[in-house]
Amino acid sequence: MHPAVILRILGMLLMVYSSTMLIPAMVALLYNDGGEKQFLSAFIITLVSGLLCWLPVQNQKQELRVRDGFVIVVLFWTVLGCFGAIPLMLGEHPGMSPTDAVFESISGLTTTGATVVANIDALPKSVLFYRQQLQWFGGMGIIVLAVAILPMLGVGGMQLYRAEAPGPIKDNKLTPRITETAKALWYIYVSLTIACGLAYWLCGMSAFDAIAHSFSTVAIGGFSTHNASIGYYDSAALEMITVVFMLLAGVNFGLHFLAWRRRRLDTYLTDPELRFYITVLLLISALVFIGLLITSEFSQFWVSLRHALFQTVSIATTTGYGIADFSTWHPMLATALLMGSFIGACAGSTGGGIKAIRVFLMFKQGLREMRRLIHPNAVMVIKLSNKAVPDRVIEAVWGFFGIYLISFCVLFLSMLATGLDFVTGFSAVAACMNNLGPGLGEVALHYGNISDTAKWILCFAMLLGRLEIFTLLVLFTPMFWRH
Repeated sequence: MHPAVILRILGMLLMVYSSTMLIPAMVALLYNDGGEKQFLSAFIITLVSGLLCWLPVQNQKQELRVRDGFVIVVLFWTVLGCFGAIPLMLGEHPGMSPTDAVFESISGLTTTGATVVANIDALPKSVLFYRQQLQWFGGMGIIVLAVAILPMLGVGGMQLYRAEAPGPIKDNKLTPRITETAKALWYIYVSLTIACGLAYWLCGMSAFDAIAHSFSTVAIGGFSTHNASIGYYDSAALEMITVVFMLLAGVNFGLHFLAWRRRRLDTYLTDPELRFYITVLLLISALVFIGLLITSEFSQFWVSLRHALFQTVSIATTTGYGIADFSTWHPMLATALLMGSFIGACAGSTGGGIKAIRVFLMFKQGLREMRRLIHPNAVMVIKLSNKAVPDRVIEAVWGFFGIYLISFCVLFLSMLATGLDFVTGFSAVAACMNNLGPGLGEVALHYGNISDTAKWILCFAMLLGRLEIFTLLVLFTPMFWRH
């Protein structure tokens, strides 16, 4: 462990992050909403804090170890979540309490999309933009950008990439050098954002709303500039554009890179995780669609299909947009949608949840165990794309799932201890741990009415989900701190 090197990198990253607060300050000046002071103050506080961390250890340049990478990733998310809350506490709007501000900031950075704001439409444009910007940087940007920049600052980045990259197989690189890998992912991310924003604008959104929603769509975040979310526009065309880009953002970005490099669309068709991901979304959409028809929730066939498709893709990819309050639907339908968020998007995407590849591997392992009951002496291998999956990977997937369930149960019981009812407590933990956002019961619309204790528990759940359990929990093991 190299505390001086960790402090140096944290200081540099804080200084880089401070510059992003100048963007909403310019938005405040553009729309004359009076928010420039709070963002400029936050910029100065963050910059000075980063400088104070960096100056005493600026010459420390030892090589990073794997344990250093874990500490930096966790520290960066927690520290950045706290510094990201500063603009939300300063000024009259929104003038949040420290707890609410940290909750909103961490929710944005982890792309959860859970909010404590009851009336989003009343927020100044600068604050609205800042919330969307938090999600965009959190979705793919912060760590990947840091990995791309760190080598230029004389610090290796492979340890950071291994600690943060999602999915059960973390050592696969798209390009030979980690810097080039980070840049490749970043270019894809920016390109999708621009395409999404242009599509929104061409279909009727204002330029401000198009940019803001492109940030949270590609980040699979779910923050919106309106209380009614995408439902505010009541446009089938906008909803279908949102569905397309939520689907694209939920795909492994490594797969996007390979398809672009090979100039072949069949790269997508041959990927087993993507096929499983699409199959799950189609099955849940069909279930919800049939349920909406049976319960007569909507009077028209096509309206039911539209709502079923949009809400399924939004919830199952852990985006969290809405065109209707799904919590008021039949309990079976609302629960089915929430359960979809446990599977989540693909590994290597900006989505949350357990990840489709892990669920797919657990399903294949379950089938293998049933076959072994019939043929106990047979040698059976689990394959993906005709390649055998090492047993070590299968063990890691089951280990992840076991720790996930234990963590969920502990957090759920903790939420019940704060006085919440069963439905609210269960859905709040599910929505935050899966980085989804909207829940059921008291947290269907916003999280402003729950206790501060519950909000801090959910902040931990959001970080746990975004860092995929092990990255955060490993810091709480005595073995990690032994020399």
